[in-house]
Amino acid sequence: MTDDPAPEGLDREAFREVYAAHYPALVRLAYLTTGSLAAAEDVAQEAFIEWFRRGDQVREPLPFLRRAVVSRCTSWVRRRRLERRHATALPEPVQRHPDGDTEVVRAALQKLKPRQRAAVFMRFYLDLPEAQIAAALGCRPGTVKSLLHRALTAIKEDLDVD
Repeated sequence: MTDDPAPEGLDREAFREVYAAHYPALVRLAYLTTGSLAAAEDVAQEAFIEWFRRGDQVREPLPFLRRAVVSRCTSWVRRRRLERRHATALPEPVQRHPDGDTEVVRAALQKLKPRQRAAVFMRFYLDLPEAQIAAALGCRPGTVKSLLHRALTAIKEDLDVD
């Protein structure tokens, strides 16, 4: 990417700063949604590439990047579901985690719909307000409240928490 000329109006240094500051969080967002570190890294990279190509058309890079990551993750999850539907059954690889509670919580999160998982991550891990989550998901703040409420209810039921 360093050999490519920057699109008109795109400040390379600003791009580098946003990349350095937000790439890890965007990868975590994608990982929580996809469950695959490799896919998460690809999704985050693709979002940054799209921003780079659009140049000065993007006024607010962080909301744009979050929205791009969520959109790509949703597509990735849909493709995987379709692949699994048409694939022969193979045994799942066993993944061991050091903490049993971590495994239980991770399993509860994986049962959520991708948008619910993304909303939970952005709210409780990134500590974003509902307005920014809504911008990333392409919906209204009221929809974010509904997504979070339903997600937390499902998690509580799954974890059998009162």
